[in-house]
Amino acid sequence: MTAHPQAIPALSIAGLHKSFDKPAVNGLDLTVKAGEFYALLGPNGAGKTTTLRMVAGLLPPDSGTISIYGINALHNAVEAKRVVAWVPDEPMIYDKLSPFEYLEFVAGLWSVDPGAAETRSAGLLELLGLGPHAHERCGGFSKGMRQKVALAGALVHDPRLIILDEPLTGLDAGSARQVKSVLQERVAGGATVIMTTHILEVAERMARRIGVIDRGRLIAEGTLEELRARSGRDGSNLEDIFLDLVAEGETGEVAA
Repeated sequence: MTAHPQAIPALSIAGLHKSFDKPAVNGLDLTVKAGEFYALLGPNGAGKTTTLRMVAGLLPPDSGTISIYGINALHNAVEAKRVVAWVPDEPMIYDKLSPFEYLEFVAGLWSVDPGAAETRSAGLLELLGLGPHAHERCGGFSKGMRQKVALAGALVHDPRLIILDEPLTGLDAGSARQVKSVLQERVAGGATVIMTTHILEVAERMARRIGVIDRGRLIAEGTLEELRARSGRDGSNLEDIFLDLVAEGETGEVAA
């Protein structure tokens, strides 16, 4: 019997290890359900970006497994990448292209039908407030505008798993609202979002579940209410809970 699509996790990580001078990701186990908004939090150097770069296929793990919608991402990297979008905190776009040209170029890399690519590109640029700048060169854009172009480019092939590393960095309030709206719309349409952020209020408002990583290990996970119950802080905000959980992790206690 074929499993229902929603029953297959969007992401399943087991025993993931990656070391540089010292362990950055240390036996990480993590499962993200299909169709949820998941926030991955942790202090600087906790292993968040390293983990997401491995999931996106940009960095090979030393050991462990990564499954994306049931696809073995280490053995079938191209197939896995077709359903994934990766948006880093530093946007990487081509300055000599306009946003519309850039999106058409990216869509071509994914073999998106030209007609569909044009429709999607125009829609994404409008949603992100880039419509008036669709045919201007990206070289003169602010970091916030470049970040929105990069996000549009990541979404143009209609990915099922969207991975964002500090996506609101450098955005003003209006731009941040546009980005959050686009992400919420994608989740409502069945996509899965995994996001790192140091803006804990954003995670508190947007994420269905929250994972806290420290020293390359998942030290706590759950809904905000579940994390409140675990920390014994009923009614507390995420910042207080996060600081408590990280302090516990420093003492060697790990969430069950």
